[in-house]
Amino acid sequence: MLLLAVDTATPAVTAALHDGASVVAESSSVDARRHGELLLPAVDRVLAEAGVTLDAVTAVVTGVGPGPYTGLRVGLVTAATFGSALGVPVYGLCTLDGLAYASGLEGPFVVATDARRKEVYWARYESARTRVGEPAVDRPADIAAQVAGLPAVGAGALLYPETFPDAREPEYVSAGALASLAAEKLAAGDEEFLPPLPLYLRRPDAQVPKNYKVVTPK
Repeated sequence: MLLLAVDTATPAVTAALHDGASVVAESSSVDARRHGELLLPAVDRVLAEAGVTLDAVTAVVTGVGPGPYTGLRVGLVTAATFGSALGVPVYGLCTLDGLAYASGLEGPFVVATDARRKEVYWARYESARTRVGEPAVDRPADIAAQVAGLPAVGAGALLYPETFPDAREPEYVSAGALASLAAEKLAAGDEEFLPPLPLYLRRPDAQVPKNYKVVTPK
């Protein structure tokens, strides 16, 4: 087994390789505006560090978000392209699940990432491997009662200490955590992955103007 994992759902542009036992190479950088420029070089770095070529990859793992519209698509399109070119499966995982897994926390806690517009993408967890319900997007003040008293991880938690006073690392997801979670699931015979499609939770910022007139030739 050699899993290639990528994620661009947060400002972290991250790639990793996992051989079924452990992460053998990982590269991450934080730049919210350069996902498209940074991801392929990150993949090149992890392949070089591991001393393998792309055709050695047996499956691709990608974070599906939730995340901003443009950045999220970079990782998903890249994963789909690799999967198609190599003829290998592409497994989707919720990006919040990767953060939860990396936290190592046991007992109830929250994962929250920055959704911009003064909102967070968030979900509640019973353990590092067990999410409760589906991810959501909300203003922090609107969920304060639901998350009161719970530890929280992720950049969204660090941004809003009034709602998440017990905010902890990690701030951003790592492809290494996603790859480790996927490898663990596959080793256990659990193939209930998400389809490699974007989990947006809301409409993109770009909208068709109201009263827009379509002009077609007669």
